[in-house]
Amino acid sequence: MCLTHILTIAQDQPADKTLCAVSNNGFRNGGRESAVGPNMKIEIWSDVACPWCYIGKRRFEAALAAFPHKEAVDVKWRSYQLDPTLPEHYDGTELDYLSSRKGMPRQQVSQMFDHVTQQAKGEGLDYRFDSVVVANSVTAHRLIHLAAAHGKQDEAKERLLSDHFEHGKDIGNRGYLTSLALDLGISADEVDELFTTDKYADDVRLDFEEGRALGISGVPFFVIDRKFGLSGAQPVETFTAALTQAWQDANPLVLVSSTDGEACGPDGCSVQP
Repeated sequence: MCLTHILTIAQDQPADKTLCAVSNNGFRNGGRESAVGPNMKIEIWSDVACPWCYIGKRRFEAALAAFPHKEAVDVKWRSYQLDPTLPEHYDGTELDYLSSRKGMPRQQVSQMFDHVTQQAKGEGLDYRFDSVVVANSVTAHRLIHLAAAHGKQDEAKERLLSDHFEHGKDIGNRGYLTSLALDLGISADEVDELFTTDKYADDVRLDFEEGRALGISGVPFFVIDRKFGLSGAQPVETFTAALTQAWQDANPLVLVSSTDGEACGPDGCSVQP
């Protein structure tokens, strides 16, 4: 499994309106074996701890809301971790984490926070990096898979992103994750399994492996019908172009007649001899 001609655009760079072509493989969870079919499948590799992933989610949602075939689009969130080596809890701020573990100058990190915060504000999001709790996101990803089994995957993803970046919640805390699950209508017993067993750990790991096999090295990353890919929190217009091109590719116009009928054009109308 591999991608070809992947489009990689930095989040703060102007977006190229072209799409990349990727290999047309089947889907792991019982999906279609080709791009041709009634529904269009969009898989989004994303990390709960990625600020651009929330911004990209909002921009993609805006494009999808205006897409004329939105009812025929299936969206699936895939797991990705920016730093799998992060301990369950990090004793320090987001600024401390990026400057110490990533070796970035503190002034550079602060400037990055300001830039991302302004971009988020443009999407109606209120980022508060000074309140972010740095924690390993792997259990949160397992919870997203659990929520998917209840048809609540997007709701779980939305809450986790919002609570992490806007409300200073600890995405690695058992009490918080249990409370979130209960809000989604998931039982406490099912959430307890996430902390007492490795349930959904294989699903998260397979998402990681598929992402690597597809050549994904940063998130958010959007894959449409395993044929088109977009990297980063693209502008709404780029997502719109991607949806339109992918739909046209999967549903080409087929002429029902081998001969042209009479018609009018810029130079006039045809006349029967």
